[in-house]
This record gives sequence, structure tokens and C-alpha cells, in this order.
Amino acid sequence: MPSVAARPPLSDARAWIVTDGKAGDENQCVGIAETLGLPFEVRRVPARGPFGWTAPWGPIDPREGPYTSRGALAGPYPDLLIASGRRSVPYLRAMRRAAPRTFTAFLKDPRTGHDSADFIWVPDYDDLRGPGVFTTLTAPHLVTAGRLAAARARPDPRLAALAGPRVAVLIGGDSRHLSYRKLDMVRLVDDLHKLARTGCRLMVTVSRRTPDPLRDAVKALVAETGGFLWDGVGDNPYVAMLAQADAVVVTSDSANMVSEAVSTGAPVLLFDLPRTYIRHRRMFAGLAMAGALRPFTGRLEVLAYPPIDATPVIAQALARAYAAFRSMRAGEPAKE
Repeated sequence: MPSVAARPPLSDARAWIVTDGKAGDENQCVGIAETLGLPFEVRRVPARGPFGWTAPWGPIDPREGPYTSRGALAGPYPDLLIASGRRSVPYLRAMRRAAPRTFTAFLKDPRTGHDSADFIWVPDYDDLRGPGVFTTLTAPHLVTAGRLAAARARPDPRLAALAGPRVAVLIGGDSRHLSYRKLDMVRLVDDLHKLARTGCRLMVTVSRRTPDPLRDAVKALVAETGGFLWDGVGDNPYVAMLAQADAVVVTSDSANMVSEAVSTGAPVLLFDLPRTYIRHRRMFAGLAMAGALRPFTGRLEVLAYPPIDATPVIAQALARAYAAFRSMRAGEPAKE
């Protein structure tokens, strides 16, 4: 695939990334900007307070708007704005009014219609469609082929020392869609015990949302079986774990983690939680049909598939939309 960073007129474009600071939203935007080779600034809008409560339909905090001297949207305005997250939608809307020559892109459904930005990406399982809407099976992320290759070329010594098949275990946590029941936690730990007893070495990362009983049980399991658990100390080995994994176990509460896992080309084993968001199940079914994913039952599975990474595909589509936008605007006088 040709480099999108080399495509004019993106080579000299300046970008903003606008979110409320939520890591999942911001990482998706950064993944696209980095793939495009764009210099970017991160602009964070307020995550709390009444203006956040009324998003995406309500107004912006006037102290953070495009006509302020120190707010989140203070100029000079960028050539391209990439936003994500419900609370960023009013700010994107304000920027479109204030700076009509700024190209706007939104990742995920803004809930305000297909014409809310010049370019919108949504996963296939979302219902939004229309002009300017682009869809892919998986989500954009930061686990690029380049980062994986670099991690393989210089293995993390904390992981390289593990003998036997290495299995990355990505554990999420409670969310507004579901919560981990005691039965779920016991089943996950039991299945991981089965896997470790076959000689696999577990490389585990947990989330801030992971329930404490599950966190404690996994910590004990890793200590007992000679694996690795990242406890937040030292460099985050997340990409290194994926790069070194012979297989990946991932919990079904995070479509983002599943998207990152299938970008490796390693077998992905999904630990299913009963209340998994129904739309995410559509994505998992598509990945199973592609030969990338199977349910986790406490054993390894042999799966062969080319790595599935939507990030460069989305970046290419955004670059084409930006070029068309610039061509259309080229003859217009500046209105900012």
C-alpha cells in the first residue's frame, strides 16, 4: 500500500485532535494522524460540567470556543481537525461555523447525522450511512505494523525471558454496557489456568476498569505459573506483548482491544461476556468469518489469516476526502 503521508496536499497540512481526553477516542485519532504523517496538536475539551451533559446537541463552553484567546479551540485554526467522542461534537460544530476552510473528520457516530463533518468513520456494525461516511470492520488504533515490527526487532527483556508459547491476555473491565459477574471472573481465571498448564506463558495487562477481585486473582495466577503482569511500573509493554504473542486472549467488552489484537496476525481467542454489546458481536462474527477469531475455551487454537488493520485504510479514505475538499475550496475566498 503506498504511503498516505506522501499524498499531496496533506504533506504540509496542520491538524488538531479534539476529544475530551478519553484514551480510546484520542488513540484512534492519533493513530490516523500518525499514519497520515500529520503534525498535530491535541486539543482537549471539558469532560465534566453542564456543557458535557448536553452533548452532542448542546452548546459549547464559551470559554473554550474558537474566538477565545486561550480556550481549547483558540486559533490559528488548523487545516484539518480530527475529533472523536460525544463531548467533542459541539466543538466540531463550532469550528465548522468559525473556520469553514478547515476540513473536519469525526471517528465513530456523532449521533447528529451523516453531515456533521466532512468525513465520518464508523465501524460496520453501526447504522450510520450517507455521503461522507466510511466504514470498516475494525477500528483505527496505535498498534501499527511499524510499531509491531520495531517491538519484534528489539524484544522487551521482561517478555523475551518467558519460555514456551507466549499468550498476550488483554483484560478489560466494567462499563455502562456490562459488568463482570463473579461467575465470569471465575470462568476466565479457570480457563487461563488451563492454558498455563499446557506450558503457555501468560503476558497479562488489565484495565483501570478491571474489578479488584479479578485483578487479584490474575496477579496470583501469573505469580504461580511464571508469567508476566504489567502492574503499571516501567514502560507500558502493551505493543511488545502483542508483538511477541503466539496467541492473544481478549475479553469481549472492548472492540478496540479486539481490533488491536487482530492487527498482529496471531490467533485471537475471545473470552465472551454474556452482556456483550450486541453491535460488537457483529464485528466479532465478521472476524470469525475472516478466520481471525475463535471463542476462548482454555486452549490454543491454530488460525492463519493476514493481519487485519483498518487504520491505513481509513487514513487513505480520509486523505482522498481531504484532497477533494481542498480542491472544492481552492477558488473560494477565505471567510475566517
